[in-house]
Amino acid sequence: MAEGMMKKFYGQTAYVQSAGVHNDMEIDGFSIAVCEELGIELARHRSRSFDEMQEWGDDLSGFDLVVALSPASQRRALELTRFFHLEVEYWPILDPTGLGEGREAKLESYRQARDQIHERMLARFGTLTKEE
Repeated sequence: MAEGMMKKFYGQTAYVQSAGVHNDMEIDGFSIAVCEELGIELARHRSRSFDEMQEWGDDLSGFDLVVALSPASQRRALELTRFFHLEVEYWPILDPTGLGEGREAKLESYRQARDQIHERMLARFGTLTKEE
């Protein structure tokens, strides 16, 4: 979700790659739905693990910042700072998985997470440069 939002709102001003502790290749339908509300296409998006990034040739030393959205990803990112010069920030975002009874309640939980990420992006990176 965060990668799609960065690309939508900040365009080519930064190189962004979504990664996590585990390989979550499929993005769930609720993330896709709430991002589509903002015109963000996630249906073909795939996330990969930090290990996969290295295996596939992404040079982690080329990244300046890792934004961790969970305590587990923060721990993994901090481990990487032993080998690479990376700044790590932790954004405590609501984990919407498993929250809410029924489709509308679940969508509302995902909207809250989406909006928290959006607010953090604005606070960290400033006014949107691509689309308001």
